[in-house]
Amino acid sequence: MTPTLSVSPPASTPLPVGTQVVVLTEALGTNQTAVHPRGAVGIVTRNPAGIEELYLVRFPDGFEASFTRNQLDVLKAFKDRLGGSAGGSPAFDLESVIIYRCVTGSRAYGLDTDDSDTDRRGVYLAPAELQWSLYGAPEQFEDNSAQACYWELQKFIVMALKANPNILECLYSPLVEKITTSGDELLALRGSFLSQMVFQTFNGYALSQFKKIEQDIRNQGEVRWKHAMHLLRLLLTGAATLREARVPVRVEQHRDRLLAVKRGELPWSEVNRWRQELHCDFERALATTKLSERPDYERPTVFSSKRVLKWPIP
Repeated sequence: MTPTLSVSPPASTPLPVGTQVVVLTEALGTNQTAVHPRGAVGIVTRNPAGIEELYLVRFPDGFEASFTRNQLDVLKAFKDRLGGSAGGSPAFDLESVIIYRCVTGSRAYGLDTDDSDTDRRGVYLAPAELQWSLYGAPEQFEDNSAQACYWELQKFIVMALKANPNILECLYSPLVEKITTSGDELLALRGSFLSQMVFQTFNGYALSQFKKIEQDIRNQGEVRWKHAMHLLRLLLTGAATLREARVPVRVEQHRDRLLAVKRGELPWSEVNRWRQELHCDFERALATTKLSERPDYERPTVFSSKRVLKWPIP
């Protein structure tokens, strides 16, 4: 007999990322049709922050939907109230499987001020029980209240090989808070991720920011100066990466000028002129770089957990 969902209401305590939950309402798709029924089981991949009230839940088929706290029940508590066994999917403690955590953002860049947030990013190595379960290993967990994000190891490697700026900066952050033996082995491989693709990806991010700034000027007649500062920072870091074959995350030598941009103290014409100069410098760095055209896909990766990872070749 299928258990009902009226055993008792769930507790109202917050749910950390990684919690396995039962949904007490249907999971609806974009057309408001039921994708999963009441009683479906998923895993929390993002929790609310600030005035937000919604949790993001991932189901075994990869579908994700948002729920309020009173629409969710912790799986273990749900089963216990039904008098079921303690079996089922394995317990999952995210902190215990994080192999690397660092501080990113303004504090890592050397651009922090008294009111700067502390952004944390990291990598987790999913336990075999989670990998082999129907849940699978979520590609990432976001803890908005703690301003933290953790990527599953294989996903992290895929993005690093594609020269994702956020991922490469994570690998080279000067502020490391936690690192295990597997984390050390990951950092030992970071040079293999660097290639001339840095030119395309860093430029791509910078150009997308520039388009947003142009749109803001057209529509609102103003510039989002924080976006302008990060555009310039990306260009500075990208060119230095091509020249030094590493990602120099800290840009404190440009701190005063970049923070002046962030505060809106420089006219847009001057900021835009600096942007154009940095694009030219980036191209000169590409012409002289010693980085290869593609990442070192042939390099094998074996972590201390004995889990073998192969480079995903595009």
